[in-house]
Amino acid sequence: MTFSADAWNANKPLYETIRAMPFNAALAEGSLTEDRFKHYIIQDAHYLIAFGRALAVAAAKADDPDGIVQFAEAAKVAIIVERALHGDYFQRFNVTAKDFAATPLSPACHHYSNYLIATAWAEPYPVALAALLPCFWIYAEVGRAIHEQAASPNNYQAWIDTYAGQEFHDAVAAVIATTDRVAAKQSPETLKAMHQAFTRATQLEWMFWDSAWNLGDWQV
Repeated sequence: MTFSADAWNANKPLYETIRAMPFNAALAEGSLTEDRFKHYIIQDAHYLIAFGRALAVAAAKADDPDGIVQFAEAAKVAIIVERALHGDYFQRFNVTAKDFAATPLSPACHHYSNYLIATAWAEPYPVALAALLPCFWIYAEVGRAIHEQAASPNNYQAWIDTYAGQEFHDAVAAVIATTDRVAAKQSPETLKAMHQAFTRATQLEWMFWDSAWNLGDWQV
């Protein structure tokens, strides 16, 4: 069994929890309140900066030239292409650049962002890939799951279309393939660390969406 298949099977109950959580159910129904989506989109824009940094570190650690190109391009997409999606919603919700800069990272976003950056810097390339993979993969699966049942019209159709689209799924498949190729050469100890990183990042995916639903903020 490949690393990706093994990791997905081990964390499938957690993925199902994410897929069915209130934020995603309401998004599919088109009933998600503006304040919750606004909270999510601002925090996600903050998160993507950290995600892009972690991808750039992974590119620097890549074990072949193709990996350098793959993750450098992924960092570019995270910063430029997906930020354009956020920008459209910022305009809709009247979120200015000043508003965005003045909004601190929520506890969940802060935790997830710093986890990815720390892992990318401190851990070997295979473990960094395992930590980065859930963000790609879970968004792709949640996007398609929501697309299949989304109400129409839906205020969040642009978000749904982005993550349910074939272009995004092709990029995710490429990251899975690279992670599996790298994992196939690793020791049992490194594979164990990869599984731990994959599970932790999956848990943080849940925390991020749960925070958006609950309008998570610093309490002290």
